[in-house]
Amino acid sequence: MKHESQVLQQVRVIDPIQQTDRTADVWLRGDKIQGIEAHLESIPDETTVIDGQGLIFAPGLVDLYSYSGEPGYEERETFQTLGASAIAGGFSQVAILPNMQPSLDNPSTLTLIQQKLACLDPKQSPQFHFWGNLTLDGKGEQLTELAELAETKIIGFTDAKPLRQEGLLQRALEYLQPLNKPVALFPVNLILRGNGVMREGNASIRFGLPGDPVMSESSAIASILEMVSATQTAVHLMRISTARGVELIAEAKSRNLPITASVSWMHLLLNTEKVGSYNPNFHLNPPLGNESDRLALIQGIKTGIIDAIAVDHRAYTYEEKTLAFAESPPGSIGLELALPCLWQNLVETGELTALELWQALSINPLKCLGLAQTHEDYLLFDPTAYWTVDGSSLKTLGRNTPWLGESIEGKVTRMFRG
Repeated sequence: MKHESQVLQQVRVIDPIQQTDRTADVWLRGDKIQGIEAHLESIPDETTVIDGQGLIFAPGLVDLYSYSGEPGYEERETFQTLGASAIAGGFSQVAILPNMQPSLDNPSTLTLIQQKLACLDPKQSPQFHFWGNLTLDGKGEQLTELAELAETKIIGFTDAKPLRQEGLLQRALEYLQPLNKPVALFPVNLILRGNGVMREGNASIRFGLPGDPVMSESSAIASILEMVSATQTAVHLMRISTARGVELIAEAKSRNLPITASVSWMHLLLNTEKVGSYNPNFHLNPPLGNESDRLALIQGIKTGIIDAIAVDHRAYTYEEKTLAFAESPPGSIGLELALPCLWQNLVETGELTALELWQALSINPLKCLGLAQTHEDYLLFDPTAYWTVDGSSLKTLGRNTPWLGESIEGKVTRMFRG
């Protein structure tokens, strides 16, 4: 089979592994890179030449955690639509949370999932990884057969929600220590959170919504860090959303505790003021932070205290999400929106460099997942392409996003699948 030869001339090449951001000519045969030079001296015969000025050529993105509706909630999302959404957004690898029906708390559920994935076109879907449940049915009452699950192809363990029993969590970390699989924990003290639906502060008082105090996150982080210190089990702290959380993680990393951390992408862009619209698509878990939290999270990405940016994509049906703010289920779609919105609002404004963003969306998620920090898949991103976020453009079944109906700038125009 003859593969097409093409050259992207003077395209911006971002390489987070080599720590380079430069303009170069990229020669590809099919989806395989044949060479990257400042200026190719000679172009092979029968080669398509593409003007790459203004475009970005960079490794495919990696999402640490998102939800699939399938199996069990196919009206929200299927593996096919989730995969198409990921590819459209530039994500070549996506790790799926185990909150499905049946739960991924035993090997047979993973077998069922693998059978479903076998029907998909691998060129139209990312490489899926799967988190296994830490507890049976994700209820936080009894540990799964951790050793048995660890022998399967799950990427690691998480319930993607807070564990109520600290004694159970301590026992889990002791069991997991020798299994060499990452464990992702969502640090929230549910008693302190109470019925809070937005971050506690002046805005929650003005908007008349129950507040979720910062200490609901910080006290849970502190507790987890004490357990990590005792067990030395590697832990990933997911969905960090407060400035105090960043401080605690920085202190723990200074003591060389085996931890990594991530933030969901919308928490880098928005703050509690958005909740004043009472748009249920701003109802997230954890809630959007105050402006000081948002700025601290961005600084955490810049300094490496926060290792990665996750999408935490969660599709809901129209009927599920169209409720009063406090009654709506928390979550938003994001696989097709994260890169353009982060680029325009953080890179173009100078708050993050292109390399910092790409590190947090590609090689660092691989590190958090315990995978080799290498890349075979690449994307072509046009940061100036405008498109409207609506039912005709989105590949996901979900429409639960505050950007619905808006025109945004930046779009992945092609994926090169190694």
